Amino acid sequence: MRSKWMLSGISTVLALAILMPSAANADKLSELEQKQQEAQQQKNELASDISKKTEKMSENASKLEKLIAKIEDLNRKMDETTAKIDSVQADIDYTKTEIDGLKKSIEELELKIEEREALLEERARAIQKSGGSVDYVDVLLGANNFVDFIDRFSAVNTLIEADREIMREQAADEKLLAVHQAQVETKLAEQEQRRAELVGLNDKLNGQKEEQAGFAEELKAEQKLLAKEKSELVQQRNEAIDVSSKLEKQIEEEQNRLAELARKVEAERQRKLAAERKAAAEKVRASNSSASSYTAPAKVSSSGFVTPASGRYTSTFGWRNIGDGPEFHQGVDIANSVGTNIKAAANGYVSFSGSMGGYGNVVILTHSINGQTHATVYAHLNSIDVSAGQQVSQGQRIGGMGNTGRSTGSHLHFEIHVGPWNGARTNAVNPASFVSL
Repeated sequence: MRSKWMLSGISTVLALAILMPSAANADKLSELEQKQQEAQQQKNELASDISKKTEKMSENASKLEKLIAKIEDLNRKMDETTAKIDSVQADIDYTKTEIDGLKKSIEELELKIEEREALLEERARAIQKSGGSVDYVDVLLGANNFVDFIDRFSAVNTLIEADREIMREQAADEKLLAVHQAQVETKLAEQEQRRAELVGLNDKLNGQKEEQAGFAEELKAEQKLLAKEKSELVQQRNEAIDVSSKLEKQIEEEQNRLAELARKVEAERQRKLAAERKAAAEKVRASNSSASSYTAPAKVSSSGFVTPASGRYTSTFGWRNIGDGPEFHQGVDIANSVGTNIKAAANGYVSFSGSMGGYGNVVILTHSINGQTHATVYAHLNSIDVSAGQQVSQGQRIGGMGNTGRSTGSHLHFEIHVGPWNGARTNAVNPASFVSL
């Protein structure tokens, strides 16, 4: 009889040993999850680089838009300057026509001056031939009678007035000639100067336009390079996402394997528990002892889970906004002091133990509850007391409460998943439906 009990015990131990996950499998899961974290980090870095490239392209597009607007403004100014140059050139051409007409007038005026000068010279020669200047008094005194005197006086006055008129016209024409020449020369000089200034301005504007066009070409080249680099980053990001998905699938398969082990171990535990209860009941009946002396095993809640930590229930499952915009909270938060005991909500295996992005220090357990795989998550821990692949019992301490990762105070972020945990957490359920909070 004793040999039979020993054989049964040995068989049970061997069965449990076969069902227990090996250290190699635990290391494999931990390695896969580490690779997933690295892939996620790479994806985040690529997304950040893509965002920076997009922002730089947007800045360049804005600069390019301003440059094009400036070039268009320079083109407009150049058109206006060219129109002014054409207008001044038209004025210059008109002034030159005026000058041509004035030259003809000047030639006629110069001819008149020459004729008067010839007349005056002729009169001077006549006076010299007569022996000196004409004595108009002798002319008057030589009159034969009063009527002859009047005639001689009228003739003398006419001659004198004629000489004076000639001198006045000569002086006026010479003055007019000088004024006309000065006016035309000044007008032409001003117009030529204005035209030179406008041509200089147009050359300056053209230089600015060429400079801006050079900047624009450089920006276009940079935009083309940024677009190429962004495209390459997007391709790398897509590849990283693909790798992450593959790793996540491998992790899920590993969790399924652990879940199957947990299911078998749980089934074996339930079988042993039933056998122990049956043996105890038979022993009670055999010894005729009172029922009050029998102590039944502790019952687990109907859901199979217990509350993982004591503290204040601070955040519910569902939509919330903690300052970064609306987000879906996949679990519940329980706040307490740093180091508060964090307990396993059910029997199971540690499928992950370590740091994981926004989770901070996190432990993920895989369970089999009534034949259904579940996963529980314990995030933002200050300390971790278990390792990947380790078997844990319900109520066992797995770590201490903390404030690591994306956290605003010491608390436990607790999740329950129906099925294995996945990166997208698509199977998260409200823990309030499973444990008392």
